[in-house]
Amino acid sequence: MNRDLSTLDTALDEQGVDGYLIDAASDDSDQYYLSGFDAPDPFLTLYDGEIRLLFARSLEYGRAVEESAATTVQRYVDFDHQKKIEESGQREAVDRVHAAFLSAHGVDSVAVPPRFPLRTADGLREQGIEVVPDEDGTITEIRATKTEAEVDHIRTAQRANEAAMERAEHLIASADVDEEGRLRHDGDVLTSERVKEAIEVALLRHGCALDETIVACGREAADPHDRGSGPLLADEPIIVDIFPRDKSSKYHADMTRTFCRGEPDDTVREWYDLTQQAKEAALAAVEPGATGKTVHDAVCDVYEDAGLPTLRSDERTETGFIHSTGHGVGLDVHELPRVSPGGEELQPGHVITIEPGLYDPEVGGVRIEDFVVVTEDGYENLTDYPEQLVVGE
Repeated sequence: MNRDLSTLDTALDEQGVDGYLIDAASDDSDQYYLSGFDAPDPFLTLYDGEIRLLFARSLEYGRAVEESAATTVQRYVDFDHQKKIEESGQREAVDRVHAAFLSAHGVDSVAVPPRFPLRTADGLREQGIEVVPDEDGTITEIRATKTEAEVDHIRTAQRANEAAMERAEHLIASADVDEEGRLRHDGDVLTSERVKEAIEVALLRHGCALDETIVACGREAADPHDRGSGPLLADEPIIVDIFPRDKSSKYHADMTRTFCRGEPDDTVREWYDLTQQAKEAALAAVEPGATGKTVHDAVCDVYEDAGLPTLRSDERTETGFIHSTGHGVGLDVHELPRVSPGGEELQPGHVITIEPGLYDPEVGGVRIEDFVVVTEDGYENLTDYPEQLVVGE
């Protein structure tokens, strides 16, 4: 993957340091992005104009040479680790190896991410290495602008997402309703857990996986982050929010739909229509140079004009529109840029969600979510899935 790290070069010059250092496993997205390497255990990545890796053991060495983005791949053994243990003990030996690795590349000072192991930082400082926090999170900011290859990875994840959503919708739409108002499928009560299982199976068949998903019905849907549990009910809104990660590329997709098997009440229908309008208003505001705040305000305008509360109109409200409009999507399912009251300027290559919603425990919840890539003249919607509240008619 071709990445433009000129912003990182500028940041290092401005901070007056020799390099940038990450100490993390590859489940840290900044680490994976910079190193280009997938490893389950923490390792050091140094950027000093080139990318250089340091591993505690030789286990990952050969694969890192072949697969990573690094110019240089080294191991503790290359810096006399065992001798340093004999001289100063295990803990100090690690610090001395880290310092020797940096010094071998002419690095006496490093910037580190906002979240960096304190033990590593203290050890480097004890060895005379200057360590300063990169309070701006420069690599996280760089990751916000996607290359065409990254957008393609996200598209692939979204096609899997759509297959999983289709499976969830089919289960809800084809369900029968028992005398207690519960949905039943193939004779069994249809639960949130069963729909989530079907979602996970569909994603696995398309090369994706996820740790959590949301299938929340009725009052549970009034909490935007309630994962949902138990029987699904007729005539109630069911929020299905799926955010898978492609197992090959590690890039995410994110999509939400709200379904109802049966007859939603008039308030739910009204909320659904308003939420569709809010989503369209937000999309109309997306273009290079617009801010995440501008897009968020477009959603608030629709809801407030209809007499519904938002956090903009009442920062203490617990009902109505009670979250931000969206967020960036990439190696993390929630990353920059923000589509919120503090949202920054949008740029071509930003991939953002648009997910307005309304919530009240007395009604339930409604949310509709697409996500788009900002282009030179507007946006491209990466979501290709219909919006339909009532299913199974």
